[in-house]
Amino acid sequence: MSDLKRKIDDAVAALRKRTAHTPDIGIILGTGLGGLAKEIEREATIPYEEIPHFARATVQTHRGELVVGRLSGRAIAAMEGRFHFYEGYSLEQITFPVRVLRAMGAKALIVSCACGGMNPLYRRGDLVVIDDHINLMGANPLIGPNDESLGPRFPDMSVPYDRELIALAEKSALELGIRTQRGVYAALTGPCLETRAEYRMLRAIGADIVGMSTVPEVIVGVHAGLRVLGLAIVTDLCLPDALQPANISEIIATANAAEPLLTALVKKVIAGIR
Repeated sequence: MSDLKRKIDDAVAALRKRTAHTPDIGIILGTGLGGLAKEIEREATIPYEEIPHFARATVQTHRGELVVGRLSGRAIAAMEGRFHFYEGYSLEQITFPVRVLRAMGAKALIVSCACGGMNPLYRRGDLVVIDDHINLMGANPLIGPNDESLGPRFPDMSVPYDRELIALAEKSALELGIRTQRGVYAALTGPCLETRAEYRMLRAIGADIVGMSTVPEVIVGVHAGLRVLGLAIVTDLCLPDALQPANISEIIATANAAEPLLTALVKKVIAGIR
């Protein structure tokens, strides 16, 4: 048994002492997107510090709790807050909760995040259904010895985001009257935001949005055999020729303003997953 597998078993054993809940769907709630947790019929709420081998959420807007219960009639487990490479954590630590969600029984993973919008057709507050990604973090969470019981050595990434879930999300948004975009997410380490030249480069290589998370968790989700759906809120516009200094409080405010739309969309998607 690998060291990673032992850590996963430790975490699951500790969680089983708190809940017998077996989630069908795992959810990762990003910056300003914690409102969905209020909609969950909670069976248990477990702080990260009480789960073996979990890192600690240091970002102010991330609560740092695993919430298990029911949403839209489905058994779910939601991470209220995630971990980031810029916090100093390894990619194994960042993606460890995905492994635990899978070991608890999850078959699908919904990942949400805030992002900068580089596509000139996007508007602040738009919801983006992630179609593909570009990993520019300079690392990969699968580097190192591979435990075949957790996933294959060379996982295929031709379709990292489940096509049926993308179609379900777009259909659900249309029925709810919610404007969505479909785009490619570029992941960088942060914590600084990008320069004008970097935004131009990212657009040139095919990215529509940019952020500091999501991709490591998606890679591990695919490795673990999870169906993955990625949803992002455009919290600021990153147009090189009209670039304004970043205002973090405005970014968080935009995420909070769009939160009810994302909450409604995720609830409808969860109800429709088969």
